[in-house]
Amino acid sequence: MTSTTPESPHRPDTYVLEARALTKTFSTTDPPTQVLHGIDLSVCAGEFLAIMGASGSGKSTLLYALSGMDQPTSGTVTLDGHDLTTLTDTELSRLRLTTMGFVFQQPHFLKNLSTRDNILLPAAKAAGRDTAEAEAHVDALIEQFGLTHIAHHSITRVSGGQLQRAALCRALATRPRIVFADEPTGALNSSMTEEVLNALTTMHSSGTTIVMVTHDANCAARADRVIYLRDGQILDTASIGKWTPEQRTQRETELRGWLASQGF
Repeated sequence: MTSTTPESPHRPDTYVLEARALTKTFSTTDPPTQVLHGIDLSVCAGEFLAIMGASGSGKSTLLYALSGMDQPTSGTVTLDGHDLTTLTDTELSRLRLTTMGFVFQQPHFLKNLSTRDNILLPAAKAAGRDTAEAEAHVDALIEQFGLTHIAHHSITRVSGGQLQRAALCRALATRPRIVFADEPTGALNSSMTEEVLNALTTMHSSGTTIVMVTHDANCAARADRVIYLRDGQILDTASIGKWTPEQRTQRETELRGWLASQGF
């Protein structure tokens, strides 16, 4: 494991996501609260980046700013050549649908739809009238993530781990350039967490770029690179390379040691 600058260790022309001088201040408090303080960050296409830090360090605020879910107070975010800070709400919505995937701590599925139809919904919306290819892609994802046997079940009849794997499928249904994940294992027990970690690894191995917020070192150990936030600033960055099951214990141990050195 090596400490690096916040920049991705790749050529600039391979970056899919870049943030420059990013700040976020919430004016609803008295006095206003500045949560992000001039963050510079680059993410390479195909990279798996984990964002860690203590509670209140600005992890989720950074993720929302990077994904265009929330506007920064100042600075720029460029995703796949688009400056998110200059787009209209309609343009942002379209970009989210076609270029980004999202996975949250709670999957937020529609209870009146089957598991498969929940996964298919964003892909069908992006495809318009021609949904045949979208359905074929979704069915392939469902098989890849081991969900075929519950595809037509109501979401009330599947486990938390299966729901979160279904959320990963839904995130990939539109073939996004990048997937943003906010504490995807935060509400799961250890066995369900392992299911989701394996699914994230599968997602990454297929070439999908992932930016994930997590408080779990075991989850972060699946990433290529980990940044550590403190008080809305990137305190340090560690490059840990590609995940292999054989290096699991070593990676997790070294990452915990690095996090302890940051005061985590």
